[in-house]
Amino acid sequence: MALLMAIFRYTPSPFCILDEVDAPLDEPNIQRLTRLIKEMSRETQFIVITHAKRTMEAAQALYGVTMEEPGLSKLVSVRFDPVPHETLEAPVAVGALVRGQERPIVGGWGYE
Repeated sequence: MALLMAIFRYTPSPFCILDEVDAPLDEPNIQRLTRLIKEMSRETQFIVITHAKRTMEAAQALYGVTMEEPGLSKLVSVRFDPVPHETLEAPVAVGALVRGQERPIVGGWGYE
């Protein structure tokens, strides 16, 4: 991961797909990785396929497949909008369900 991120810092790409790169990492290293991906997402759009809760919490959008009823798959997407600083004291919903997305990707960071 260090070599890959160094290459992307030297020569940024428009996008990068990472598949389960956080699986062998412990919590502190997952936090370091997500912080680095957030920082680098100003120039590169990252799509991260993961099952790690901490990595999903750091994403700007989540795409996935759920099975509410046996044998019936449903595509789900959630986009997290930043909360303005002045509204942090009031309870607000920070996620909005977006219908019509057909991408089986579970996490993504993009251009802001």
